[in-house]
Amino acid sequence: MIRLAASSVAVVGLALAASLSAAFWLNRLAGPGEAQAAVVVAAPVDPAPARGSAAQVVKAADGHFWTEADIDGRAVRVMIDTGATVVALTLDDAARLGLRPNEADFTQTVRTASGPVPAAPVRLDRVSVGRAQVQGVEALVLKDGLPHSLLGMSYLGRLSAFEATPTGLTLRP
Repeated sequence: MIRLAASSVAVVGLALAASLSAAFWLNRLAGPGEAQAAVVVAAPVDPAPARGSAAQVVKAADGHFWTEADIDGRAVRVMIDTGATVVALTLDDAARLGLRPNEADFTQTVRTASGPVPAAPVRLDRVSVGRAQVQGVEALVLKDGLPHSLLGMSYLGRLSAFEATPTGLTLRP
């Protein structure tokens, strides 16, 4: 039997609303030259399935799910965010991963709490939380306006399932 707390349903509902809102505004803000950039960020036609075993992430005191993700062999502290369409990296985290986009690479604009921010699409070879691993993950490097990196749906959506409970989050490859 699956039990859902009212707070879990509310969180999922808010995440869905945020995702739809972001998609709407990204679509409205996209000019004729940005349509091709959006294709770069889209998931591969036949992505490899996630592999490994289930991972548990404990809910933090602030109500968020924080974890150390292994991104291309390096530990990156991320907040799991079902409202983020893709994995979003701060400039600092991207630099630690060896990703240093040029000014010309910032071909997209995303809306953050701080307002519109330029973003550079990148592809990550491997992202793991615990033993839940996904290869070929699309991501964005945000120029500014992001206090911490986000583990979004370009990773989560490739899992077979993820389940939130009042105390934690289970990621299933």
